[in-house]
Amino acid sequence: MDKALPASSLLGHWLQATQRGARRAARGMAHALPCVLACGLSLAALTGVGAAHALDVVDDRGVTVSFSQAPQRIVSLLPSLSETVCALGQCSKLVGVDRYSNYPVQLKKLPQMGGGLDPSIEAVVARKPDVVLLATSSRAAARLESLGLKVLALEPKTHAQMHGVIEKMGTLLQAPGAVRLWQEIDAGMLAAAQTLPPSARELKVFFPVSNALHGAGEMSFIGETLQRLGVKNIVPASMGVFPKLNPEFVVRANPDVIMASELNALDMAGRPGWQQIRAVKENRICRFTSLQADVLVRPGPRMAEATALMAQCLRDKGEPKAQERSP
Repeated sequence: MDKALPASSLLGHWLQATQRGARRAARGMAHALPCVLACGLSLAALTGVGAAHALDVVDDRGVTVSFSQAPQRIVSLLPSLSETVCALGQCSKLVGVDRYSNYPVQLKKLPQMGGGLDPSIEAVVARKPDVVLLATSSRAAARLESLGLKVLALEPKTHAQMHGVIEKMGTLLQAPGAVRLWQEIDAGMLAAAQTLPPSARELKVFFPVSNALHGAGEMSFIGETLQRLGVKNIVPASMGVFPKLNPEFVVRANPDVIMASELNALDMAGRPGWQQIRAVKENRICRFTSLQADVLVRPGPRMAEATALMAQCLRDKGEPKAQERSP
């Protein structure tokens, strides 16, 4: 910490000098002026007016990004981050987004910067942002930084990481509602889980996140949501976050319920052996619209809504197995 005399003390001495008479004040300032100039102090430094306070945020790369004040112009290249900015009441500060940031609806009116992983560098620079928010997997970070832009890379993959992102965004934007926002999300997920009967804990669930059969594992944020709902995920943590699965693995696991987007649910019955999977044979497949799928696959402020969609699916499709029903 700087041990120089505080600016308030310097100003106080100067005021006392003026009270002792114009001559002594003039002499005092004549002696003080060279020191002030030599120290590089401005009037703002002496009075404290306009003094900047550093604001540091550590992103998911482990990089500390410093700001003199909360950014006023933001480009967001990840939908979940765009949603988080808006959920914290700062939507008006967004000046550009990636092509997939479609919620809230007002984001559709903003200039689009292309894809989040490989955006248009020229379009981003043209918006003159104070900060660019993007995923750690984006290839644009180094290029944007080389052009003098501040970049904050945040890519939550678990509930805990999403909680951390909300806290960091609250710090960055100086938004006081960050704590309350996470509390509301957490409470909403709990409320959704409480709508399910105890029998739901016996259900085996499969959540494919692509038509190429990548599945949501237990370690993913989707897997954590399934765990909070009390059901059994057929993809164990040992297989990774979103592993690509062999179709035969799903047949052997025999899920009771499948949750998938309309696109990813196409022609499931046509896969070899899948007609014998209980979820397929008994039509226990929840086919989510593209808008619902956006909610489900984004670890963002709408996680409580995602949990409620999953809970509704389980109530609609998750009846006990025939042999377990009461006579």
